[in-house]
Amino acid sequence: MRFLAICLVSCLTLNLAVADEPPATVMGLPLLYQDDFSAPDTSRWEPSDPNAWKLIDKNGNQVFQQFAQSKVQTPVRSPFNRCILKDVIVGDFVLDLKFQSTARDYPHRSLCLFFGYQDPAHMYYVHFGQKTDDHANQIFIVNNEPRTKISTKTTPGTPWDNEWHRARIVRKVESGLIEVFFDDLETPVMTATDKTFTWGQIGIGSFDDTGNFDDIRLYGTAVTKPE
Repeated sequence: MRFLAICLVSCLTLNLAVADEPPATVMGLPLLYQDDFSAPDTSRWEPSDPNAWKLIDKNGNQVFQQFAQSKVQTPVRSPFNRCILKDVIVGDFVLDLKFQSTARDYPHRSLCLFFGYQDPAHMYYVHFGQKTDDHANQIFIVNNEPRTKISTKTTPGTPWDNEWHRARIVRKVESGLIEVFFDDLETPVMTATDKTFTWGQIGIGSFDDTGNFDDIRLYGTAVTKPE
Protein backbone atom coordinates (compact mmCIF):
# COMPACT_ATOMS: atom_id res chain seq x y z
CA MET A 1 0.00 0.00 0.00
CA ARG A 2 2.83 2.38 0.85
CA PHE A 3 4.48 1.65 -2.52
CA LEU A 4 1.16 2.25 -4.28
CA ALA A 5 0.68 5.56 -2.47
CA ILE A 6 4.17 6.69 -3.46
CA CYS A 7 3.48 5.74 -7.08
CA LEU A 8 0.20 7.65 -7.07
CA VAL A 9 1.86 10.77 -5.62
CA SER A 10 4.71 10.49 -8.13
CA CYS A 11 2.28 10.13 -11.04
CA LEU A 12 0.24 13.08 -9.82
CA THR A 13 3.38 15.19 -9.48
CA LEU A 14 4.49 14.21 -12.96
CA ASN A 15 1.08 15.07 -14.42
CA LEU A 16 1.14 18.46 -12.73
CA ALA A 17 4.61 19.15 -14.09
CA VAL A 18 3.56 18.15 -17.59
CA ALA A 19 0.44 20.31 -17.31
CA ASP A 20 2.62 23.30 -16.48
CA GLU A 21 4.64 22.91 -19.68
CA PRO A 22 3.57 25.45 -22.30
CA PRO A 23 2.06 24.08 -25.50
CA ALA A 24 4.34 24.04 -28.54
CA THR A 25 1.92 26.22 -30.49
CA VAL A 26 -1.01 28.55 -29.78
CA MET A 27 -3.34 29.59 -32.60
CA GLY A 28 -0.94 27.97 -35.03
CA LEU A 29 2.02 30.07 -33.85
CA PRO A 30 5.16 28.44 -32.41
CA LEU A 31 6.58 29.17 -28.97
CA LEU A 32 9.42 31.67 -29.43
CA TYR A 33 10.24 32.60 -25.84
CA GLN A 34 9.26 31.67 -22.30
CA ASP A 35 10.43 32.94 -18.92
CA ASP A 36 9.33 31.99 -15.42
CA PHE A 37 12.17 34.05 -13.88
CA SER A 38 13.43 31.06 -11.91
CA ALA A 39 16.98 31.73 -13.14
CA PRO A 40 18.91 34.68 -11.64
CA ASP A 41 19.36 36.24 -15.06
CA THR A 42 17.27 38.97 -16.63
CA SER A 43 19.83 39.91 -19.29
CA ARG A 44 17.33 39.35 -22.10
CA TRP A 45 15.17 42.17 -20.71
CA GLU A 46 15.90 45.87 -21.16
CA PRO A 47 14.24 48.15 -18.59
CA SER A 48 13.88 51.85 -19.27
CA ASP A 49 15.29 52.25 -15.73
CA PRO A 50 17.20 49.21 -14.39
CA ASN A 51 16.96 50.62 -10.86
CA ALA A 52 13.18 50.15 -10.89
CA TRP A 53 13.23 46.37 -11.51
CA LYS A 54 14.40 43.34 -9.54
CA LEU A 55 13.80 39.63 -9.04
CA ILE A 56 12.00 38.79 -5.79
CA ASP A 57 10.74 35.68 -4.04
CA LYS A 58 6.98 35.35 -3.66
CA ASN A 59 6.11 32.35 -1.49
CA GLY A 60 8.92 30.26 -2.93
CA ASN A 61 8.37 31.46 -6.50
CA GLN A 62 10.71 33.96 -8.14
CA VAL A 63 9.04 36.77 -10.11
CA PHE A 64 10.14 39.95 -11.89
CA GLN A 65 9.05 43.03 -9.99
CA GLN A 66 8.75 46.63 -11.12
CA PHE A 67 8.91 48.17 -7.67
CA ALA A 68 9.62 51.88 -8.23
CA GLN A 69 8.81 54.74 -10.55
CA SER A 70 11.31 54.85 -13.41
CA LYS A 71 13.55 57.92 -13.56
CA VAL A 72 13.29 58.40 -17.30
CA GLN A 73 12.03 60.99 -19.75
CA THR A 74 9.86 59.81 -22.62
CA PRO A 75 10.04 61.67 -25.94
CA VAL A 76 6.23 61.95 -26.00
CA ARG A 77 3.53 61.24 -23.41
CA SER A 78 3.65 57.47 -22.84
CA PRO A 79 4.30 54.97 -20.01
CA PHE A 80 7.52 55.52 -18.07
CA ASN A 81 7.98 52.01 -16.70
CA ARG A 82 8.89 49.85 -19.69
CA CYS A 83 10.88 46.63 -19.75
CA ILE A 84 11.33 45.32 -23.30
CA LEU A 85 12.28 41.79 -24.34
CA LYS A 86 15.51 42.00 -26.36
CA ASP A 87 16.33 40.24 -29.60
CA VAL A 88 12.84 38.91 -30.43
CA ILE A 89 10.89 40.81 -33.08
CA VAL A 90 7.49 39.52 -34.12
CA GLY A 91 4.76 40.17 -36.63
CA ASP A 92 1.74 38.04 -35.69
CA PHE A 93 1.92 36.89 -32.08
CA VAL A 94 0.14 35.66 -28.97
CA LEU A 95 1.52 36.90 -25.65
CA ASP A 96 0.49 35.08 -22.47
CA LEU A 97 1.57 35.97 -18.94
CA LYS A 98 0.60 36.38 -15.32
CA PHE A 99 0.74 39.72 -13.52
CA GLN A 100 -0.12 41.21 -10.15
CA SER A 101 -0.80 44.83 -9.29
CA THR A 102 1.04 46.02 -6.17
CA ALA A 103 -0.16 49.63 -6.37
CA ARG A 104 -2.57 51.41 -4.06
CA ASP A 105 -6.27 51.18 -4.86
CA TYR A 106 -7.38 54.21 -6.92
CA PRO A 107 -9.18 54.77 -10.28
CA HIS A 108 -6.04 54.65 -12.44
CA ARG A 109 -4.48 51.67 -10.66
CA SER A 110 -2.94 49.86 -13.62
CA LEU A 111 -0.34 47.73 -15.36
CA CYS A 112 0.71 47.91 -19.01
CA LEU A 113 1.81 45.50 -21.72
CA PHE A 114 3.75 46.72 -24.76
CA PHE A 115 3.91 45.37 -28.30
CA GLY A 116 4.88 46.52 -31.75
CA TYR A 117 7.65 48.34 -29.86
CA GLN A 118 10.18 49.90 -32.25
CA ASP A 119 11.65 52.70 -30.13
CA PRO A 120 10.51 54.93 -27.23
CA ALA A 121 8.36 57.03 -29.58
CA HIS A 122 6.81 54.20 -31.65
CA MET A 123 4.80 51.40 -30.05
CA TYR A 124 1.42 50.03 -29.04
CA TYR A 125 0.49 49.36 -25.44
CA VAL A 126 -2.46 48.09 -23.41
CA HIS A 127 -3.36 49.98 -20.26
CA PHE A 128 -5.21 47.75 -17.78
CA GLY A 129 -6.78 50.53 -15.69
CA GLN A 130 -9.18 50.09 -12.82
CA LYS A 131 -11.62 52.70 -14.14
CA THR A 132 -12.06 53.38 -17.85
CA ASP A 133 -11.70 56.80 -19.42
CA ASP A 134 -9.96 58.14 -22.52
CA HIS A 135 -6.55 57.61 -20.88
CA ALA A 136 -7.20 54.40 -18.94
CA ASN A 137 -8.19 50.80 -19.66
CA GLN A 138 -7.65 51.20 -23.39
CA ILE A 139 -5.38 50.12 -26.23
CA PHE A 140 -3.06 52.95 -27.28
CA ILE A 141 -0.69 53.82 -30.08
CA VAL A 142 2.39 56.01 -29.62
CA ASN A 143 3.46 57.24 -33.05
CA ASN A 144 5.91 60.08 -32.42
CA GLU A 145 3.17 62.00 -30.61
CA PRO A 146 1.40 61.59 -27.26
CA ARG A 147 -0.41 58.29 -26.81
CA THR A 148 -3.73 58.01 -28.66
CA LYS A 149 -6.58 55.66 -27.84
CA ILE A 150 -7.39 53.17 -30.62
CA SER A 151 -9.72 50.80 -28.75
CA THR A 152 -12.98 49.93 -30.46
CA LYS A 153 -14.15 47.94 -27.44
CA THR A 154 -13.30 48.01 -23.75
CA THR A 155 -14.94 47.43 -20.35
CA PRO A 156 -15.90 49.72 -17.45
CA GLY A 157 -12.54 48.86 -15.90
CA THR A 158 -10.04 46.17 -14.92
CA PRO A 159 -11.07 44.56 -11.60
CA TRP A 160 -7.74 44.84 -9.83
CA ASP A 161 -7.19 43.31 -6.40
CA ASN A 162 -4.02 41.97 -4.78
CA GLU A 163 -4.14 38.59 -6.53
CA TRP A 164 -2.43 37.24 -9.64
CA HIS A 165 -4.25 37.49 -12.97
CA ARG A 166 -3.72 36.18 -16.50
CA ALA A 167 -3.44 38.33 -19.59
CA ARG A 168 -3.25 37.59 -23.30
CA ILE A 169 -2.69 39.77 -26.36
CA VAL A 170 -3.45 38.47 -29.85
CA ARG A 171 -2.04 40.39 -32.82
CA LYS A 172 -2.69 39.68 -36.52
CA VAL A 173 -0.76 42.03 -38.76
CA GLU A 174 -2.56 41.49 -42.08
CA SER A 175 -6.00 42.39 -40.72
CA GLY A 176 -4.69 44.79 -38.06
CA LEU A 177 -6.50 42.81 -35.35
CA ILE A 178 -5.59 43.42 -31.71
CA GLU A 179 -7.42 41.45 -29.00
CA VAL A 180 -6.75 41.75 -25.26
CA PHE A 181 -7.87 39.22 -22.65
CA PHE A 182 -7.95 39.38 -18.85
CA ASP A 183 -8.41 36.09 -16.93
CA ASP A 184 -11.04 34.82 -19.39
CA LEU A 185 -9.03 33.78 -22.46
CA GLU A 186 -12.14 33.15 -24.56
CA THR A 187 -13.72 36.63 -24.72
CA PRO A 188 -11.57 39.74 -25.26
CA VAL A 189 -12.02 42.67 -22.89
CA MET A 190 -10.52 45.11 -25.41
CA THR A 191 -10.21 45.14 -29.20
CA ALA A 192 -8.73 47.42 -31.84
CA THR A 193 -7.84 47.36 -35.51
CA ASP A 194 -4.68 49.14 -36.61
CA LYS A 195 -2.00 48.43 -39.24
CA THR A 196 0.49 51.18 -38.39
CA PHE A 197 3.17 48.92 -36.87
CA THR A 198 3.55 45.52 -38.52
CA TRP A 199 6.54 44.41 -36.44
CA GLY A 200 8.09 45.06 -33.07
CA GLN A 201 9.12 43.81 -29.64
CA ILE A 202 6.96 43.02 -26.62
CA GLY A 203 7.33 44.38 -23.10
CA ILE A 204 5.94 44.62 -19.58
CA GLY A 205 5.56 47.44 -17.06
CA SER A 206 3.22 50.24 -16.04
CA PHE A 207 2.51 53.89 -16.63
CA ASP A 208 3.35 55.07 -13.11
CA ASP A 209 2.37 52.19 -10.81
CA THR A 210 4.08 48.98 -9.65
CA GLY A 211 3.56 45.26 -10.16
CA ASN A 212 4.90 41.72 -10.49
CA PHE A 213 5.24 39.63 -13.67
CA ASP A 214 5.69 35.90 -14.22
CA ASP A 215 5.27 32.96 -16.63
CA ILE A 216 5.72 34.92 -19.85
CA ARG A 217 5.17 32.98 -23.06
CA LEU A 218 5.50 34.51 -26.50
CA TYR A 219 4.19 32.67 -29.54
CA GLY A 220 4.59 34.23 -32.93
CA THR A 221 6.14 34.75 -36.31
CA ALA A 222 9.72 35.94 -35.88
CA VAL A 223 10.68 38.69 -38.32
CA THR A 224 13.76 40.74 -39.07
CA LYS A 225 13.84 44.42 -38.29
CA PRO A 226 13.58 46.35 -41.57
CA GLU A 227 16.64 48.28 -42.68
